[in-house]
Amino acid sequence: MNLLHGLRQLRNPWADGPEYITQCPIQPGATYTYRFTIQDQEGTLWWHAHSRWLRATVYGALIIYPKLGSPYPFSMPKREAPLLLGEWFDRNPLDVQRLAAFTGGAPNASDAYTINGQPGDLYRCSKQGPGQTTDVLLTADQPPAHYYVAASVYETARNAPFDNTTTTAILEYKSAVAVQRKIKSPSQVKVPTQIDENLFFIVGLGLKNCTVPNNPRCQGPNNTRFAASMNNVSFVFPRTNSIMQAYYNGVPGVFTTDFPPVPPVQFDYTGNVPRGLWTPRRGTKVYKLKYGSNVQIVLQDTSIVTTEDHPMHLHGYHFYVIGSGFGNFNPRTDPAKFNLVDPPLRNTIGTPPGGWVAIRFVADNPGAWLMHCHLDAHLVLGLAMVFLVENGKGPSQSVIPPPADLPRC
Repeated sequence: MNLLHGLRQLRNPWADGPEYITQCPIQPGATYTYRFTIQDQEGTLWWHAHSRWLRATVYGALIIYPKLGSPYPFSMPKREAPLLLGEWFDRNPLDVQRLAAFTGGAPNASDAYTINGQPGDLYRCSKQGPGQTTDVLLTADQPPAHYYVAASVYETARNAPFDNTTTTAILEYKSAVAVQRKIKSPSQVKVPTQIDENLFFIVGLGLKNCTVPNNPRCQGPNNTRFAASMNNVSFVFPRTNSIMQAYYNGVPGVFTTDFPPVPPVQFDYTGNVPRGLWTPRRGTKVYKLKYGSNVQIVLQDTSIVTTEDHPMHLHGYHFYVIGSGFGNFNPRTDPAKFNLVDPPLRNTIGTPPGGWVAIRFVADNPGAWLMHCHLDAHLVLGLAMVFLVENGKGPSQSVIPPPADLPRC
């Protein structure tokens, strides 16, 4: 199951890729051809496997150039070089995932980071991340030389084990990179202003209590198992059918449509959270959206277990990032600071550690679309939900029929 990360897949969830959301897994020895049309998109995206932890080794760049005769939104670069940041495990990544699923504890950290599949020269030998792409322009005005490019993890979870190493590559170029701290769209954009769906999602980790002392399956903090959730719902992936296929074919019992639009219980999300609120409920819950509805979502991090930057990715859509801040979102005062003129357009955005981020989009792409944390360890723990966008009027606003070679469930 390959996801073309950031490609909108208009009316075509069958080419989106996440297992048990829009399709069932491709079985060993079988094939499935992803057919899709690129519309009104350009820039650097990427593709990756969307089945368990296979993304650790199955991924690549997807570069969409402007149409012939269309100019770049900047001066034509003299050279292009895609840089892919990744992780390397000395063990099979699926074995690492299975061990964490058995023990309930944190998964083993990766053994190296990579740039274009290589770890660089800071590791002892040539051994052989989350969810975002960007186009960067370099101005080659430095003295001719070899320059290092280095990458290390941005880790925001306190007291959590992680791979604290650095990967490097060498580029023969002559510049230094200047990164604009506040990212905006290059010009004024059309942001939805009349909101039909005003959603507030808390995102973060949790713990499941265990009743048997010294249980080998409860190696989380204080004899618990790690969990993760959105609005206190820990997402459970189906195992007999995909949500999209069940919805399209009218198959009952695969999911429910009662994902909460706001947290079931309100509390001080970034303060000292009572231990009784640390355990989420499990469920395969989706939230329905009418075609064409204007949607605002505030994603609020919590201090349950730890505050953390959760890179939240929405399949099938791009969204405007209209605001962010630290602490608890204040619905009375924070909207006055929203950028509704030229906010950046993204498909993945991190929640500030112990803070919030607000996004807006128009629900104009029918189908079942996964929203999840792009840290694989958190996705398998349940930090996900699904939007089910209903068909509009006529074929041009409806999901196309599934292809004949769609994997069988």
